[in-house]
Amino acid sequence: MADATAGATAEAPRRPRRRRGGVRTRITLVATSVVAVALVLGAVGFWFTLRTSLYDGLRNAAEQDAAVIAERIESDGLGSVSEPDERLVQVVDEAGTIVFASEDAPAAPVADDDDAPPVRVDGETFLTAVESFSTDAVDGIVIVGRDTESADETLATVTRLLWIAVPLIIVLVALTSWIIVGRALSPVERMRRQVDGVTASTLAKRIDEPPVDDEIGRLAHTLNGMLDRLEAAQATQRRFISDASHELKSPLAALRQYAEVARAHPERISLDELGDAVLDEGARLERLVQGMLVLANADEGALQLERSDVDLDDLLLDEAKRMRNGAGLTVDTSGISAARVQGDPRLLRQLVRNLVDNAARHAATGITLTVAPVPDATSVVLTVGDDGDGIPVDERERVFERFVRLDDARARDTGGSGLGLAIVREIVAAHGGSVHVDSGAGEPGTRMVVTLPAAVG
Repeated sequence: MADATAGATAEAPRRPRRRRGGVRTRITLVATSVVAVALVLGAVGFWFTLRTSLYDGLRNAAEQDAAVIAERIESDGLGSVSEPDERLVQVVDEAGTIVFASEDAPAAPVADDDDAPPVRVDGETFLTAVESFSTDAVDGIVIVGRDTESADETLATVTRLLWIAVPLIIVLVALTSWIIVGRALSPVERMRRQVDGVTASTLAKRIDEPPVDDEIGRLAHTLNGMLDRLEAAQATQRRFISDASHELKSPLAALRQYAEVARAHPERISLDELGDAVLDEGARLERLVQGMLVLANADEGALQLERSDVDLDDLLLDEAKRMRNGAGLTVDTSGISAARVQGDPRLLRQLVRNLVDNAARHAATGITLTVAPVPDATSVVLTVGDDGDGIPVDERERVFERFVRLDDARARDTGGSGLGLAIVREIVAAHGGSVHVDSGAGEPGTRMVVTLPAAVG
């Protein structure tokens, strides 16, 4: 049931993505909209500012005219008022009677103060101003109106220009944005096409990187770095599969050979010999498969740890006993001190066994096992050494790779799978520690040094 549920979940259709306009379209629309709003608001503001300025100018001119006429009446009398040109003039006495009016002026006073609204006279609009005067014969006010026709014509001309210019500028901004954004995004589209053409068989292809170090250039560099990592991972995977196939083939071929010989010539191989061969090769297969499972889980980040307090000194002493009983090597355990870490007992036991087996395969006469806490008690250092030929400096990192074969001086015998130290590194990393080789060409033997966090409390 669980498998069926997992399969159904894995095959569930992906939610369709919402279709949206491309980046080029969205940027063009946003830029054009912002510019359009700004232009419209600016045009409206400009029109009202211009209208206010023109009308204020007319009203000021009317005030000046009224002041001049009032001053003339006060100095020369009402007879000094003459017919004005294109202005509306009314002289009104204190009784409200019009004593002088320009041609076509209304029969009634058109204003009584400077705050009067514009006046319509015979289809024309006037802005008025009022100025008082006083003489020995009469007191009154002078009303002067200025025609707004010229100002209205100017405003009409500006309105027509704005109706033409604003849409034209908006269209120009839209076209400019479309072209500029398109040119800016063209390298991205080219990279998309190139990446889309990359397959498992063409991982060696790389994206053309622009010569400038901008966002697009850094994106291309990042994508090429990703392709480098994918190509390296693919090569590692293929090498791993090839080596694993070879390693699996060897014990299977041995089992097949024993079985064929036992079947064809039963007198040559006894049942005990056949059983021992099956057990040995089966154990080899089991170790290989188990190691590959550990590495596969580590690659997927699924290496689960069942943590508890583990005494590394006990693990080393157990391995020392095993070596003394069957390997024919001297085992130095004088450097083993009490050391406790918190981790997975099964994986830590596998770590210690892999290190000891690796040292035993390459030792000349004996191995050395040590473990002790560091002085500040925050970590534990475990060392497994042998008195073999040592590892050259340039090979120290390679020994932790999978299925790696070094030179003949460190060649793996038939008991090794080439995964032991790779598994050690993954287990150490899962426990938050580190491992390195502390030896070199010309130095006596090899020391594998593992550092793990010490148990708290």
